[in-house]
Amino acid sequence: MESIAIAFQQLASNKLRSFLSLLGITIGIWSIISVLSAVDSLELNIRASINKLGDDVLYVDKFSWAEDPGQNYWKWVRNPNPDMKDYEAISKKVKSAMMSSYAAIVGMKPVEYQSNDVTGVYLFAMTYDYAKMFNLVIDRGRYYTRGEYHVGVDQVLLGANVAEKLFGGNIDPIGKKVKIMGRKFKVLGVLEKEGNSLLRIMNFDDLVLMSIPTARKFSNVNRARRSFINVKADKDVPLEQLEGELTASLRAHRRLRPKEDNNFALNKLSILSNAFDSFFSVISVVGWIIGGFAILVGGFGVANIMFVSVKERTNIIGIKKALGAKRYVILMEFLIESIILCLIGGAMGLLMVYGVISLINSADGFQFILTSKNVVVGAGLSILIGVIAGFLPALQAANMNPVDAIRA
Repeated sequence: MESIAIAFQQLASNKLRSFLSLLGITIGIWSIISVLSAVDSLELNIRASINKLGDDVLYVDKFSWAEDPGQNYWKWVRNPNPDMKDYEAISKKVKSAMMSSYAAIVGMKPVEYQSNDVTGVYLFAMTYDYAKMFNLVIDRGRYYTRGEYHVGVDQVLLGANVAEKLFGGNIDPIGKKVKIMGRKFKVLGVLEKEGNSLLRIMNFDDLVLMSIPTARKFSNVNRARRSFINVKADKDVPLEQLEGELTASLRAHRRLRPKEDNNFALNKLSILSNAFDSFFSVISVVGWIIGGFAILVGGFGVANIMFVSVKERTNIIGIKKALGAKRYVILMEFLIESIILCLIGGAMGLLMVYGVISLINSADGFQFILTSKNVVVGAGLSILIGVIAGFLPALQAANMNPVDAIRA
């Protein structure tokens, strides 16, 4: 307690010197913890997106997510889009699937309501189970009934951004009729706003959703510009088992010979997750390198201040040793002072991180977090730098001869 009190007295008596010493540690801790917090925030948001979308779903597509689009482009572009016949074959033959769905982008058209219009809106047609598979949340209104779906009523669901642009905040869209390609569609519901989710299969905020039977009235859904089949594994069925059965069923349905390559790709979210993991690793290393240099400079600054402090208090050290103070007491006194100096710098760095995160989170966008693990890392680094930077000055003080120290 006496060493702690002396440490704070020294900090208070040399405010400018203490502040300049703290600055290097503060910047170093801020650099490292900011990068670690950014990486953790990205990872947690992606994991949350995966949990929402489901890590037990396979996505049948003509392109593979595991490859760079520029590589083997012509190989993949020759593959046919998944169509309704593929979907029907999968629904009948794949027994390890809990459910499957088909979705297609059937056009990009303007949507009108009275004098308001939104141009370039994608029309997204889907089977009935699509909403259940991807947990689509209806903010206002409701989803199709099975009867409405099979009949193909002229009803649509609007993405949050589309509804806002068409109706603003004062008009309730439910029950109103919007015009698409000269045809009127009743608004059945408005989807909950997704915002800036990092990992999602489709940006539903900017879509108009309709049933496959409705879309068939004005479009050939088998010749859509992009289409997807999604297959969810049954309970307790490993994804690898579903993948094997799905591959066999699709190859048989498309009548591929044994030596022919698959003309489709089975994608899963773990492919994207693994790609992000390698990206996170690189970012973390870069953050540690940048922060490490700042902490190194700060550590030298603290060590320099501690040497100065030892020099200024040489006669006091001599008096203490003459009165019987042990070497470890003098050693601990200066070590504690160095650690406290670095802990204050680390606390300032963490406060800066918290301030920046709060500022970013106040905007409507990606949410950052400061985890308790990163707080512990910051505090631990501060203590470590304090011990390293203060050890040699403390050792010098502890080894002083009391007579020489008093005379100095």
